[in-house]
Amino acid sequence: MKQASIARRRLDERLKTSSLNEIPRPHRGWIRAVREALGMSTTELGQRMRISQQSVVDLEQGEQRSTVQLDTLARAAAAMDCELVYAIVPRTSLEEIVRARSHEKARQLLATVEHHSRLEDQAVSNADLAAQIDEIAADLIDRRGLWRDSET
Repeated sequence: MKQASIARRRLDERLKTSSLNEIPRPHRGWIRAVREALGMSTTELGQRMRISQQSVVDLEQGEQRSTVQLDTLARAAAAMDCELVYAIVPRTSLEEIVRARSHEKARQLLATVEHHSRLEDQAVSNADLAAQIDEIAADLIDRRGLWRDSET
């Protein structure tokens, strides 16, 4: 079994138990939501972070626009006695993402061959084509270049 496949399975197992993707970001952002829940003003948070009150307002707006930097989020979290939790959570399992991509890539590779076969009246059945796609996809799944947009 290849290294990427082992890593993918291990990470999928860890992510199964996580519910991070089920926690929606508050409309005005986490910094403002937590700050207000603590009863902390922007001036007080600024003092704790050693930045101006206006910088806190800018920080909260930056979080809303998704332009805030992780180190700044971590500083804000620490100033409110919180931890910053950062994760990239797949929409499905990593295994499903890789399998879907390998099938997409296999279909791309066979598209030209299939087109020429049809022109020469040598088209294969849909079942045979699906079997070929599955076979090529299985071969591609752990190869480098799976995520390249075009063959070079």
